Amino acid sequence: MPGLKNTLARLTIESLSSDGSGVGRLDGKAVFVPATAPGDDATVKIVKDMGRYAFGIVEELHVPGPGHIQPDCPVFRPCGGCCFRHLDYETEARAKEGFVVDAFRRLGGFEALPVLPLLTGPLTDRYRNKVQFPVGYDKDGNVTFGFYAGRSHRLVPCQDCLLQPKALNDIAAAVCAFLQAHRIPLYNEETHRGLVRHIFLRQGWHSGQVLLCLVINGRSLPDSEPFCAELTAQFPQIKTIVLNVNRQKTNVITGEECIPLFGAGYIEDTMCGVPVKLGPLSFYQVNTPAAERLYAVAREFAGLQPTDTLLDLYCGMGTIGLSMADDCSALVGVEIVPEAVESAKANAAAMGVQNARFLCADAGQPAAQLAAEGLSPQVICLDPPRKGCDAATLDAVLAMAPRRVVMVSCNAATAARDCRYLADRGYRPVKVQPVDLFPRTKHVECVVLLSKLHTD
Repeated sequence: MPGLKNTLARLTIESLSSDGSGVGRLDGKAVFVPATAPGDDATVKIVKDMGRYAFGIVEELHVPGPGHIQPDCPVFRPCGGCCFRHLDYETEARAKEGFVVDAFRRLGGFEALPVLPLLTGPLTDRYRNKVQFPVGYDKDGNVTFGFYAGRSHRLVPCQDCLLQPKALNDIAAAVCAFLQAHRIPLYNEETHRGLVRHIFLRQGWHSGQVLLCLVINGRSLPDSEPFCAELTAQFPQIKTIVLNVNRQKTNVITGEECIPLFGAGYIEDTMCGVPVKLGPLSFYQVNTPAAERLYAVAREFAGLQPTDTLLDLYCGMGTIGLSMADDCSALVGVEIVPEAVESAKANAAAMGVQNARFLCADAGQPAAQLAAEGLSPQVICLDPPRKGCDAATLDAVLAMAPRRVVMVSCNAATAARDCRYLADRGYRPVKVQPVDLFPRTKHVECVVLLSKLHTD
């Protein structure tokens, strides 16, 4: 029934939606309520009625559900980044498995497809190797850092984000202290004046090396020499300090130009034994140990034979393909970002891999080129962005007729859609492995094995 706005209703939360909200029902209408857990008995205020469904907020929690815990972060609600910090991890894991099952059954139509139990990393906190902190002034006029509240650019100060290694939070605090002491102006989005926009930090999980980057509305930093000297003396793990130039009126965090102030402009690390060099603009999985488990699943699903050719589409810096290079006779990686292709070539050279090459092209383009060379990949690995694969890429995969397709996806909904497309054209999804790369958040990755009918 319409017109429920401002209504108070006592609801039992029945499940969790894929955006992290609890779901209850009022007269048959789904009501989405943030920061609730299955089994919660709560009085909810309806704040928006959309006709077929509604949104609410908790006015009073009468009885918490069995997985509901006290959040351990003081900015849990206003920040909104950790939408599951009010759940114990077992409840979160069950919910994420359910998101993947629901996507493949409801959106893909795969009722009997096996979805394996969620595979987790070793950490649920302090796991991120990258953080981008917006900077601003607190209520007392002091320079601070934190995150933007959901659907806004209102800064929520957060001195110790539990998803980041403590050292990165400490470095950000030291940067803010320097900016304050040296009266370096912060960027103002409304006036497009001021200098410092974001603090960007990366840490090599295995190497421990740290990259410190300031995103600025300019090309130079006042007092840059004492800045580098003070920060590297206080934090010797900082191996490079970089300015990223972003002078645009945009919500995009980084610009295209990077200016090293100290060190080489990148740090080094490894992923699945693949050496990588990471600058501010490099794409890299933010949870290294969990990503290594994800890639191990992809390698297992690929089932490569020594005579196989592996085609790695959306290959980025080549990490997935290079982690399997020893299993096949030839590896071809395809990536549209030129810098990533150069990184993949450098990574292969550093490993001494002789059987790999990397093409700079859209994922849907290499089919004709490989066919002209007489190459027919037996296994194709897909690792598309959240929007999934376009029809041209999926049609190219079908034209090459590989024995197996391994899809690595950060969005179960688009993965289910793309698997439906392939299934309707001769590829049977065999199994799905969910992997939690982002504990305490709504995101979940998955790896899907598809097999060409009548081959294996």
